[in-house]
Order: sequence, then structure tokens, then C-alpha cells
Amino acid sequence: MSSPSVKVVFFASLREAVGVSEIQVSANSLSSLIDSLRVQLSATAIDALTAENVRIAIDQTLLEEGDNPILNGDEEVAFLPPVTGG
Repeated sequence: MSSPSVKVVFFASLREAVGVSEIQVSANSLSSLIDSLRVQLSATAIDALTAENVRIAIDQTLLEEGDNPILNGDEEVAFLPPVTGG
């Protein structure tokens, strides 16, 4: 059985690091999504996406550390760069 196709979007500095604003990947979990991105993107882009302060949201709900939800294909997964405050 193949993994569902998930829409992945990148914001701000992460969009610049990746080189596109969105991409479709086959994934049924967050860990398989990262694995799929490793195949399609450069090592530099992956480093930016997996940096310590990058947040991930699924359908506009931020994930907490350790979350690894099941993806069924109709989700939008967003990578959000660290936010600086003043």
C-alpha cells in the first residue's frame, strides 16, 4: 500500500532555504514525511527544516515535541521558522 500524498508548505526563511513554497510528498507519518523530504531536497534544506526551533503545524495546529501523528493525505503540513520577539 502506498503512502498518501501530503501537501507540505514552507514559510519565510525556510521557503528560501528549500527553494519552493510548497511540495507534495508521499508520507503516512511525520517521520516518513521527513524521510521523503530527504530524498527530494538538499542536505542544507533538510538541516534548515530540522533545526531545533523550527515548528511544524498540521492543518494549522502546532505540534508538540515528540508528536508523530498519522497522515491520511488530506492534511497540510507547514514548516514555520523560529519567531523572534522584541
